[in-house]
Amino acid sequence: MYLDAGTTCWRIETADRAAVILDMADYFTAAKAAMLKARRSIHLLNWAFDPDTLFEPQPHPEPKGGGRDDDTRIGPFLKRLSEEKPDLDIRILCWKASLPISATQNFFTLKDRHCFAGSSVNMKLDGRLPFGASHHQKMIVIDDRVAFCGGGDIAPDRWDTACHEDHDPRRFRKKGKCYPSRHELMSAVEGPPAAALGELFRDRWVRATGEALAPVESPPKASPWPACLKAEFQGVRTGLSRTQSAFQDAPELRENEALFLALIAGAKRLIYIENQYMTSPIMAEALAARLEEPDGPEVVLVSTLHCPSWFDQMTMDRTRSAFMKRLELANKHRRLHAFCPVTAEGNIIIVHAKLAIIDDDLVRIGSTNLNNRSSGFDTECDLSIEAAPPQAAATRLAIRGLRSRVVAHWLGVKETAVEAAVEKTGGLGPAIALLQAGGRPRLQPLESQDLGPLATFVAAHHIGDPIGRADAWRPWLRRRAMARKLAEQKRALADAGLKRPNTGRIRRVV
Repeated sequence: MYLDAGTTCWRIETADRAAVILDMADYFTAAKAAMLKARRSIHLLNWAFDPDTLFEPQPHPEPKGGGRDDDTRIGPFLKRLSEEKPDLDIRILCWKASLPISATQNFFTLKDRHCFAGSSVNMKLDGRLPFGASHHQKMIVIDDRVAFCGGGDIAPDRWDTACHEDHDPRRFRKKGKCYPSRHELMSAVEGPPAAALGELFRDRWVRATGEALAPVESPPKASPWPACLKAEFQGVRTGLSRTQSAFQDAPELRENEALFLALIAGAKRLIYIENQYMTSPIMAEALAARLEEPDGPEVVLVSTLHCPSWFDQMTMDRTRSAFMKRLELANKHRRLHAFCPVTAEGNIIIVHAKLAIIDDDLVRIGSTNLNNRSSGFDTECDLSIEAAPPQAAATRLAIRGLRSRVVAHWLGVKETAVEAAVEKTGGLGPAIALLQAGGRPRLQPLESQDLGPLATFVAAHHIGDPIGRADAWRPWLRRRAMARKLAEQKRALADAGLKRPNTGRIRRVV
């Protein structure tokens, strides 16, 4: 078992129902339907929250100056709910982003205050964290009965369908140009895990505002689970893992890092990871060790060809090249398969999802990137579903089906085609190659690149990607800290035997 309360996760609960939502069009639809059913509370926790975000964008932009007061946008929608249900407690807690970051997101911090001024929607900005760190958790908790958790922010340029179509007129910008396709994943849970996420929200709220909130008393037998969302899992073991930097009275939490190390060490056949940033040398070393084993698992990685922002291209993209180089050197047995997705016309698809699937045993969805800062500097939350008695067989079947659904959506084929190709070739990487043969490859190779002197310096010092608070603004200390952690990680991997998760030993590393 990978989930270990106190090491690889904070809490382990049993979800009455759970589902995985592929891309933001379906997430926005499900979230709106669930919020309409709310009776006690709607609590939103976000990195970015733009009140002008449309639930269902239309093919043509609205006329200038019109349409901002109807509930097709999340801000007016929440205000209307607060008027129709005066007893409904609606709160939004969003990161108090610096002005340069806020500017890249249409100055959402200023728009939020303006939108909700004079309403009963209680919106606050949270800046209680070390300078340079960010609150990166993304979730909606409704009545403490149903919750959504994952990597999707609420912003106008996040919406996309699983088809990732070129020139989709619903993905318009103000000047009429489509913003790039974007891939996201969100989880939905019902029951005790949702109540635990409600507790996490209340903990953040009291730290940010000083106001303690009582747990939500949900109406009996009334669940806001949306009718449009099919539950893939029932009665499943669910873990919640956090990252938090030490700040004032808040302790450092590195549960997400510990869980990643346990998953990589314990995988038997397959490690499938989708992630926006892949830069952590700790994770690279753990994956490289598995690739060097003669009978280790396949490693299948999916990430963006290049980041959309110039700063991330200068920092994360350059450092990812060093990450990929380490894996390529370890790929003695040819079990590494790394891809970047493109549209039918060859345009990039931004992979913002944070997904890990280990064999048929565990699926993990959250906000945690595979970089340094998500392991110990920023605030993160991931949700994992693990195959365990009495639902082990059904859960494994659902996890396998989810993996086929995700891969099928990349390749534009049916899930049964993915399953048949895996059965024929004996692995997911060879199956992808088989399905792409003879047609336009939608998953293109992701490889390391030769770096110039400046890029080499950025990658070596992980500029913009601190390990923790101590090196956040002292990058000259970062290489020493990484070297120490890498040495500890190598000892931990040797002690764990690479064949099984050893969370007790991993605790010493993180």
